[in-house]
Amino acid sequence: MAKKYLEIRWHGRGGMGAKTGALLLGEAMMQQGKYIQAFPEYGPERRGAPVTAYNRIADEPIRIHYGIKSPDVIMILDPTLLNTEKVWLGIREDTVFIVNSGLSPEELKKKFNIKNKLFVVNATQISESIIGRNLPNTPMLGAFVKATGALPFDAFLKSVEERLRMKYKEDIVEKNLKAIKKAYEEVKEA
Repeated sequence: MAKKYLEIRWHGRGGMGAKTGALLLGEAMMQQGKYIQAFPEYGPERRGAPVTAYNRIADEPIRIHYGIKSPDVIMILDPTLLNTEKVWLGIREDTVFIVNSGLSPEELKKKFNIKNKLFVVNATQISESIIGRNLPNTPMLGAFVKATGALPFDAFLKSVEERLRMKYKEDIVEKNLKAIKKAYEEVKEA
């Protein structure tokens, strides 16, 4: 039996935008006619504390409501979290890693003994140079779209732009879109 859902687990720290990234991805997938879930799980609610967020995406209504134990894709916004046990829980041979890091995919695989398919983008550097602060969530979304092909890039970008325009000023929207495009172009695979 084929798997019913695409399940994504995000690992970041408070203030890095894991929750917002999951919500933006969920809304973009919903606009593509998918059923979605996008929700966070908090430990201590403070800047810098580990945060987990989830996406579940399907072609039919989703009737389950719990955290993702064995993800298809794992999004790592802070590579230091690769040193934590929680990140590795439920990882399968076919789980795809998308990691924010300045290391090359080969260096990251060696350092953390990653045997899975791995995509790496320096989302911190991209966000700091374009947005002006370490907010890697939107660049990581660009890397996700490139790595998974889960939705057309132009449709994804349009969805994110519409959502960001509801809340942010023009310059912030444009910077985030530029960061997404740059990460989409620069993500590397190993």
